[in-house]
Amino acid sequence: MSMPLDYFTHAAGPAAKPVMMLDWVFTGICAAVCVIVAALLVAALMRSREQQADFHYSPEALRWVYIGAGISGAVLLGMAVYMILVFHQILQPPQSPALEITVTGYQWWWRVDYGDFTTANEIHIPTGVPVLVHVKSADVIHTFWVPQLAGKSQIIPGIDNHQWIEADKPGLYRGQCSQLCGVQHAHMAFDVVAQAPADFKAWRAQQISAAARTAAGEKVFMRNCGGCHTIRGTAAAGKYAPDLTHLQSRRELAAGTMENTPQNLKEWVSRAQDLKPGSRMPNISLPPQEEAQLLTYLEGLK
Repeated sequence: MSMPLDYFTHAAGPAAKPVMMLDWVFTGICAAVCVIVAALLVAALMRSREQQADFHYSPEALRWVYIGAGISGAVLLGMAVYMILVFHQILQPPQSPALEITVTGYQWWWRVDYGDFTTANEIHIPTGVPVLVHVKSADVIHTFWVPQLAGKSQIIPGIDNHQWIEADKPGLYRGQCSQLCGVQHAHMAFDVVAQAPADFKAWRAQQISAAARTAAGEKVFMRNCGGCHTIRGTAAAGKYAPDLTHLQSRRELAAGTMENTPQNLKEWVSRAQDLKPGSRMPNISLPPQEEAQLLTYLEGLK
């Protein structure tokens, strides 16, 4: 699912507002430079052949070169100073973070650790308070970016980085890896769900609880999926794929590739390589009865 344009043009938190203003200022300067250069080019093309042939070097003409270079240098220096001031402004949150989480980028999904539980591709935060996000990579270079809440943070293997985000009001904010990281880079999205503190507390309590269990479906899951995925409260403890303990509490499947519906879940289980080629999720072919048991079990993970 693609990002709407307003994801890039509207800030929804104190960490994003200075960066958004910086973007607009730099965009305006670049647009002005393009207009000036285009106008000078048009003016040069409009000169008659006689005027072009009459051109000759003079100290006065060279003076305009020096003036142009001086103005350009001053503008670039001003942009650099402004950028440094903005970076300094957003380096630290205005108050101590109310929550710390760790987000790890994989090809091509996101692991989200809250300390007492783990989820995937969906980050829940309380509104009105800063949240410290530690970012890591499990494989290649990624970039953690939620345009409406903060600037980008580079995720480099072996290096722990961090940034803070904060949402002014409840809402859904789209995030994306913006560093080319492989064939499914474009399908490496995530959602930040900002909730009122009471709603966030209730969501967290629900996530900490163990998953509901269905005997028949659980056996099928363990044979086919338990080596890669985790479901807390069962023997499934795989670390190579998303934690599915509360799969049905998430809006989307496959890191933002499709909406989380029963039909899409069925398609994803059986045709993952067709829907997201190159991902580590294989196509799983099962007899109809076992497939039905597995899907019933997955649809019960709420």
